[in-house]
Amino acid sequence: MSVRTVGAGLVAALAAAAVTATALTAPASAAGTTAPASATAGAGRHDATRQVIEQVVRDGAPGVLAQARDRYGVWNGGAGVADRTTGRERLPQDRFRVGSLTKTFVATVILQLEAEGRLDLDDSVEKWLPGVVRGNGHDGRRVTVRQILNHTSGIYGVTADPGFQEKVFGPGFLQHRYDTWTPEQLVAIAMAHKPDFAPGTSWNYSNTNYVLAAMIIERVTGRPYGEAVERRIIKPLGLGATSVPGTDPRMPRPSGRAYSTLGGDPDDPATRVHDVTELNPSLAWAAGEMISSTADLQRFTRALMTGRLLPRAQMRELTTTVADPDDPSAAYGLGIVKRELSCGTEVWGHTGGIHGSGSVAVSTRRGDHTLAANVNGDWAGGLDEILDAEFCGKKPDGAAPAPVAPLAP
Repeated sequence: MSVRTVGAGLVAALAAAAVTATALTAPASAAGTTAPASATAGAGRHDATRQVIEQVVRDGAPGVLAQARDRYGVWNGGAGVADRTTGRERLPQDRFRVGSLTKTFVATVILQLEAEGRLDLDDSVEKWLPGVVRGNGHDGRRVTVRQILNHTSGIYGVTADPGFQEKVFGPGFLQHRYDTWTPEQLVAIAMAHKPDFAPGTSWNYSNTNYVLAAMIIERVTGRPYGEAVERRIIKPLGLGATSVPGTDPRMPRPSGRAYSTLGGDPDDPATRVHDVTELNPSLAWAAGEMISSTADLQRFTRALMTGRLLPRAQMRELTTTVADPDDPSAAYGLGIVKRELSCGTEVWGHTGGIHGSGSVAVSTRRGDHTLAANVNGDWAGGLDEILDAEFCGKKPDGAAPAPVAPLAP
């Protein structure tokens, strides 16, 4: 899921529910790279990325996995471990929970439905979900589909609710990790609070927006939103490692483990690191439940940015952005973020944080250079640094990376 996607970098803490955790000393394996099947002209191109990945593990992440693709071919990098108990290294084919990268899939389906004339981005939420967005100042008659996709709806984010945070992010997770949450329950929690602002007057990242977006997909198609994602995106692109798990708490193989301190003090050596691999992903639902791999995430992001999934008119809608008031380098489109990196390079994509897993997938606008990466400890961070290394050649500076925010882009 995602608690925020842009400000302070693509992987800033996106919600008050952010679970920062303790640094832990994880055994680091040598960062492995798979040389691209291309001319040696690209040799050394990913050295900075490799060095940053190794630094993230030295700074406390259990393991990091990355894959990049450019005109020279495909490069795989990894460091640390997939499993702290067995010491098994991370593998390029490993699957992991992608959190708010789910949002980009959901927005793509909405835009496909618009291209088919089955809905309009300027439809009110009330048209498709009568009576659902009501209470404490919320009014679905005043909120459009476009506004929920670009986070200008003002709708309160469910992951900011203190009670939800206690059950889902804190120590209560261990008791409630297998609970099933319905989308109606998630929306009802949000409706118990006042809106963040009047629709269209500001910007704020809200996971409730994408719960509503998927509910609209289901109302329009008459089928579960996951089936639409599978039929329209996963199968056509051959994304064999990508899935919409529903309520299944298990991870498909191959995969490593995911680790969290559940909000424990990162400076307290007594803080315990928990294995949080298994969880009922309905706690995130369409705001962040999906599972994928670095190769699949790159293929999807590249296909999206090169127009394979959307007609030209919908591509314009996708890439029409709203500025993040807290970060002038970032702007949010429809389920996708435009980000200017430290060297001026512009990339498009999303990040995702969920218990024990922080992910990123980005592409240049032309789709000629892509990157996907994952960190399997939600206290660790490092994804912003990996982006700057891959696209700007920026090497480690010794500073500790910002922590990953669970249920964050």
